[in-house]
Amino acid sequence: MPKSTVVKVPKASELVAANLRRRIVTGALKSGALLPNEAVLMQEFGVSRPTLREAFRILESEAIITVLRGARGGGRVLQPDGAVAARYMGILLQYQGTPLSDVYRARTEIEALIEDDDAFAEQDLAFHSAIVSAAGSTTLAALSSMLFQIIEAHNAVFIAAHPRGFSTAVNKQAQRSYFRLIKLLDDGDVEGAQRHWRRHLEAAESHMVGDSDSTLVEVLS
Repeated sequence: MPKSTVVKVPKASELVAANLRRRIVTGALKSGALLPNEAVLMQEFGVSRPTLREAFRILESEAIITVLRGARGGGRVLQPDGAVAARYMGILLQYQGTPLSDVYRARTEIEALIEDDDAFAEQDLAFHSAIVSAAGSTTLAALSSMLFQIIEAHNAVFIAAHPRGFSTAVNKQAQRSYFRLIKLLDDGDVEGAQRHWRRHLEAAESHMVGDSDSTLVEVLS
């Protein structure tokens, strides 16, 4: 049976919600800020009040805004909350009849990654690659791809030269560093993020190169 080629056209309310969502996640509308009043938004988007309120309901269901009632009411921006994602995930797992033991096994697998130097090194490169890609520069992405191939080769040499679990403590520290970077970026603290990430990279270099006997020539041979 041929696949359907019907293209779903977004409703006006979905387009309005997408526009406002983009403003919120990019920081153009800060957490705690009031959205422009309904009259202003209706004129801006060229939509009716019911359509605008439907857009509000979409964003409210995503816990991106809260709608206040009364004379001084309107939409207020909420800080994204991981609890919302957790609640939906819990509902999905419950719907699928997932036993609680499966959740605990999943947590064990995730935490075990910290103790698996090979797996963590792969995750580490993926995270660094994502950071570079987020900068939006094709040239930087291409240059970084070459550097990461060299680093990947060195990681293999380094891991093979040390006993299992040698980097567990450092891996845990690196994981905390990732979360710290994301928090700084989410808060819009660009300078703080730059300082933090430079310290992280310097610490990583010290760990991976400072006590290593391997050289670049050996890595690439």
